[in-house]
Amino acid sequence: MTNIDQSTLDKLKLVSTATLATALYKRGLRGQMIQGVLPLGPITQSMVGRAFTLRYIPAREDLNPLSVFLDPQHPQRAAIEACPPGAVLVMDSRGDARAASAGGILVRRLMMRGAAGIVTDGGFRDSAEIATFDMPAFHQRPSAPTNLTLHQAVDLDVPIGCGGAPVFPGDVMVGDGDGVIVVPAGIAAEIAEEATAMTVYEDFVVDMVSQGQTIIGLYPMTDSKNQTLFDQWRARKGR
Repeated sequence: MTNIDQSTLDKLKLVSTATLATALYKRGLRGQMIQGVLPLGPITQSMVGRAFTLRYIPAREDLNPLSVFLDPQHPQRAAIEACPPGAVLVMDSRGDARAASAGGILVRRLMMRGAAGIVTDGGFRDSAEIATFDMPAFHQRPSAPTNLTLHQAVDLDVPIGCGGAPVFPGDVMVGDGDGVIVVPAGIAAEIAEEATAMTVYEDFVVDMVSQGQTIIGLYPMTDSKNQTLFDQWRARKGR
């Protein structure tokens, strides 16, 4: 697995998914935003962590009775216990929220084990409870009370698709109020650097626009006089 410094993860906590999407788009990566998912509760700081994955397939009734949960190695239960502290559990639920990907007890256990967050392109049951947890959780919408009728967990820590985005184990998941984006592990450091620089400039633009300046020549910067203003602003702000 590609090594990623903690400093890279820390930088990604301070940039938006929108800015990351732009940086990734510049590299030809257009499909990294997980479609259709939003946080269950308020996001006070961006969720950032490396992906640990769980894959669901359509359930086959003869292989997916309630008794499957008696097996301590059942993939859903195993994923909760195997997801490393600081990682994000990402679930491929085939974009189907009619049956739950997990519920409050499993998500609480994941939180207590120190995970950075949980993401599904399906839904959670006990969603009102999960919304109060001190761990970010993202889903499509609340689900029906069972997770057996449609989904069958089959694989851990394998490449998956989640909300139309490819997720490889170890990729960096970043989630904020707008949703969740997947940063490929191999370019995470350079994306973090570029997005940090973009964020500094965007903060400058917000200041200028708030003071009444036009965006023409400013965003994007096509008027050289704005470079001087930007340099002066950075010196004043210590950025």
